[in-house]
Amino acid sequence: MSYWTDKVALVTGGSAGLGLAVARALAERGAHVAIAARDEARLRQATDLLLAHGQPCLGLAADVTRDADCQSLVAQTLEHFGRLDAVVHCAGRSARGSVADTTAADFAELLEINFLSAVRVSQSALAPLRLSRGHLVLIGSLASHAAAKHLGPYPASKFPLAAYAQQLRLELGPEGLHSLLVCPGPIRRDDAGTRYDQQAGGLPAAARQPGGGVRLKGIDPNWLAARILRACERREKEIVVPARARLLFAIGALWPTLGDWIVNRMTKG
Repeated sequence: MSYWTDKVALVTGGSAGLGLAVARALAERGAHVAIAARDEARLRQATDLLLAHGQPCLGLAADVTRDADCQSLVAQTLEHFGRLDAVVHCAGRSARGSVADTTAADFAELLEINFLSAVRVSQSALAPLRLSRGHLVLIGSLASHAAAKHLGPYPASKFPLAAYAQQLRLELGPEGLHSLLVCPGPIRRDDAGTRYDQQAGGLPAAARQPGGGVRLKGIDPNWLAARILRACERREKEIVVPARARLLFAIGALWPTLGDWIVNRMTKG
């Protein structure tokens, strides 16, 4: 029997990408899954795909930048399944742009999507997760610890997740809540290299590439989903992929000049 058999998990951003990969991995391991997304057509397709695994699945249309929607997600999951053992917050968005041309409104928009949505979702779910001694998974980025060029407001919107995850560990970890911060490099996508064409006008060609042109291999979302579930079973605190990026984080904190030089060396263009 799998650790996840008959456990209940809510996955935001669950209709595509890493979110769908996590939801599929949970269903394959016997979990009951609720997925949330804004696009109702894609949500229906993802729900049908997950139901094909023979496990209960609930599709919930929601905008995680709204308090009421986040509260409703948790309430509907509890009403349908009766409990909540894990929340995996995959909803988020990247960006491209030069920092000098990124407005305060641009920063505020991405903070809303990438950070404050995580606060809303997690706070809506804390009571049932504390009761089940469950798992709260926040999907950050390598940019949660080290910024890169030409990503506009993205690094500043992901950095706060690292602080928030640490606060959760320190304050609620002793009560049994497991919080996991996931910091991956670029995740493989079908539209990699083209999805930022409109935003990247005027930037170096490498800015259109995954990670803004940082020389890293794309991560298989199915592999990362399995790694996340294994980390939950072990109640790990953080995942960094690739693991060697931890050295960059340490160097950048101790010696910023060298850290910046390494980031520049690792970036195309």
